[in-house]
Amino acid sequence: MNSFMKPLFSEPATASDYRYLAKQKLPRFLFDYIDGGANAELTLERNCSDFNSLQLRQKVMRDVSHVDVATSLLGHDCALPLALAPVGMSGMMRQRGEVQAAKAASQIGVPFTLSTMGVCPVEEVNQAASRPCWFQLYMLKDRDAVLSILSRVKKAGCDTLVFTVDLAMPGLRHRDTRNSLSSTTARGKMSRAWQIAQRPSWVMDVGVKGKPHILGNLSEILQNTSDFSDYAKFAAAQFDPSVTWDDLVWLRQQWSGKLIIKGVLDIDDAKRSVDIGADAIVVSNHGARQLDSAPSSISVLPSIAKAINGEVEILMDGGVRNGVDLVKALILGANGAMIGRPWIWAVAAKGEQGLVDYLSLFKQEVQYTMALLGVNQLAELSPDLLYQ
Repeated sequence: MNSFMKPLFSEPATASDYRYLAKQKLPRFLFDYIDGGANAELTLERNCSDFNSLQLRQKVMRDVSHVDVATSLLGHDCALPLALAPVGMSGMMRQRGEVQAAKAASQIGVPFTLSTMGVCPVEEVNQAASRPCWFQLYMLKDRDAVLSILSRVKKAGCDTLVFTVDLAMPGLRHRDTRNSLSSTTARGKMSRAWQIAQRPSWVMDVGVKGKPHILGNLSEILQNTSDFSDYAKFAAAQFDPSVTWDDLVWLRQQWSGKLIIKGVLDIDDAKRSVDIGADAIVVSNHGARQLDSAPSSISVLPSIAKAINGEVEILMDGGVRNGVDLVKALILGANGAMIGRPWIWAVAAKGEQGLVDYLSLFKQEVQYTMALLGVNQLAELSPDLLYQ
């Protein structure tokens, strides 16, 4: 976007507004890390376009003076059926980014999910926020390390584990390659340094004030590093492509709290998640960052919801940008949704207050959409409110 195409707004309102501001603030390799998808980014585009193709059936002359969007997710009271999805290295996008996001989520009344690959450790996040975070976990080759992490997050007060199952190996994200995200060559390091030099405000906010730049939840495993190439090496060495459902059975035995299985797109996988004792599943393609040409999450949600038939709670993520999208997901069978890119765009752009503002408007959008559909309660949202 050139200087003649800058958006004409004094305050951001939509996810795309915050995305634009985040792009102006972040070094290119960091912005593209959170913004990009796998390969040709076909699924990334479909995640949003498939939402946009759904048409709502407006209902008029109903008494909608008592619209209520509050609910519970996994036994947690929520101001609306929404949770913040795990986003790795959020603390590199804004000074102590995970902490700022968790505080904003607590203020609004929705869960925040801390990534295994977060910069801020779970203890720091939970101490700052008024409610414990959900914790996202990958299965590492070192099972003793997994047990150590589980013990640590439980001690920190977390009772809900979000286990990601769609990362047998990291997706091929070509933007990261172009930006030398994990390059160890002199040329790659110079490229990242040049990109950082273009964002002096980021250097001060994150580079100077945001230290330490470590993966806080892995501090006992990956010590004394702040170089992105080291993160990539760790992922290559520890992400386990041999993980099977038997490992999930083992994990369920180790974790007595709530267990959410994230990364399900197939009916059989959804049923298997229920069988091993999951309390919820997340219909997700990992924000289109893994298998390109996989279906959008919203397109497979109805069939999975029908197959599960209320046995466990269903969340979905991928393409949710506003309250209208959330209502569509609820209509098609979700109990709630998760958002990833939108919340990190808001934090990168405007910090904690930016996310509070974004989520506040998000809640209003849910309320207004329900009113214009002629319903007051979330339970009234059903497929007959969509044109088929």
